Formats: sequence, structure tokens, C-alpha cells
Amino acid sequence: MTEHDALVEAAQQARENAHAPFSNFRVGAALHATSGRIFGGCNIENATYGLTVCAERVAIFKAMSEGERNFDAIAVVTDTDTLTPPCGACRQLIWEFCGDVPVILSNLAGKTEMLQMHELFPKPFDSSNL
Repeated sequence: MTEHDALVEAAQQARENAHAPFSNFRVGAALHATSGRIFGGCNIENATYGLTVCAERVAIFKAMSEGERNFDAIAVVTDTDTLTPPCGACRQLIWEFCGDVPVILSNLAGKTEMLQMHELFPKPFDSSNL
């Protein structure tokens, strides 16, 4: 099993904890820290929708809250035929906290694609713009 396979598996496991009673769109993410630790996250919906938190952000916030600051890959898993990339808000946070890392998209059928973050977010806003 490769490092990326383990990350996809962790994202699949995180997806099992998703709370998506309104959309039924369950997402799992797993963030790999350079220390070797993996942080899983799932989407958590709220009846207002505006307070819903995406799986990618949950994984990043968990890692940051535990003191991790360096990351080298993130995986996102959904149960869709077409692989689902991170939303715009998540792309911003991935860029800001992880940089130009590989983003591994996968579904439950085993389809996988890997993109570099700059391919998903070609003109990022970050501290260099301040």
C-alpha cells in the first residue's frame, strides 16, 4: 500500500462519520502531515446550510489545533461517479495552510485522480498579496 493509498483509505473512513442529513452528500478528507500523522475530517451539515463545514476544512482545523503546521498531501473521497474537487473556500484554506500539495480525488468505486493544488487554484490569494 502506498502512502497515497493509505491517505485515500483514511478519507474513506472519515467519510463514514459525515453528518449530511439534508444533502446526503457525504465527504471524507484526510490530510497528511510531514510528521507522518494523518488527520481525517468529514463534512458536518447544519440546517442553516451556511454553518456547514466541509471535510477538508475539518481535517485542516484538526491538524492545526493539534500543533501540526506542515503538510504534504490531502485526499478527498465522495460517492459520486465524477470525482469531486474541493470547493472554493476549501481551496483557499488548502493553499494557505498546505501550499502546492498533491490533492488526491477518489470515489468509493476506486477511481482516483491526483492534481497539484496549483491546478485547482491557479491564481491564489495569500500573504504575498498583502
